[in-house]
Amino acid sequence: MTTPLPDPLTESLLAEARRDGIEKYVVGALITDEDSRVLLLRRRGDDFLGGLWELPSGGVGPGERLVDALCREVLEETGLTVTGVTGHAGSFDYASRSGLRTRQFTFTVTVGATGPVVLTEHDGSAWADRGDLPAVSDETRALLAG
Repeated sequence: MTTPLPDPLTESLLAEARRDGIEKYVVGALITDEDSRVLLLRRRGDDFLGGLWELPSGGVGPGERLVDALCREVLEETGLTVTGVTGHAGSFDYASRSGLRTRQFTFTVTVGATGPVVLTEHDGSAWADRGDLPAVSDETRALLAG
């Protein structure tokens, strides 16, 4: 069963994003294994930002709650089931492929099992030490350092 995020937290995050003129919302999952390594996925070479490693993440649909989008995206991209959402790890902004001002809200989550990771949209997965990350965006690197 997924632990819901407190509505005041998610509403506050969304209200701030609206005030900042953010046009698109994305959720990201910070998943760690028993050795405190973080799960990263590699974008396909022919995709937007191809070859870059990222946290499991994806768009929030119209009217979709952040926690629901988070659980859906983790399952779709990794085959892993979120069992709990333990906090807000941070957020960052970027321009999407279509040029929209996008904010990624990243949450720490627990999963029922850390494997197997089943990829549907990426061409690689890795459990990485935060001090020895592959090619990730500066925003992801800063988020993982915090």
